[in-house]
Amino acid sequence: MLKNITVRTKSRNEFIDLTADIQSVVDESGTRSGICCIYVPHTTAGVTVNEGADPSVTRDIQHALSRLVPHSGDYLHTEGNSDAHIKSTIVGSSQVIVIDAGKLLLGTWQSVFFCEFDGPRHRRVTVKIVGD
Repeated sequence: MLKNITVRTKSRNEFIDLTADIQSVVDESGTRSGICCIYVPHTTAGVTVNEGADPSVTRDIQHALSRLVPHSGDYLHTEGNSDAHIKSTIVGSSQVIVIDAGKLLLGTWQSVFFCEFDGPRHRRVTVKIVGD
């Protein structure tokens, strides 16, 4: 099964919890055992798995990325979003999560986050379910 999730971001840098949306795709697929591939087909956005219980964690990650890769810099790319391209490369554009007993096999505190680095924008997240 292949399904796209539409994401509308509101800020230049933003983490959006997609765990429930992705679990819904798994539920819809009827897959009990397999893998869930999550892919973000954008060069200035990414996807990560990290703590979802405490929102200060995602704020800390965003703050650290902004310190490492500031918006303004000695960049050659002329569109003004070089930092977003670099942050996307650091975070990555895909994740693979095991499906067991019809559920995403995430740790107690883990959630799946869409990572916006050049918003606000309309984005797409592709989810591919492979299994029984």
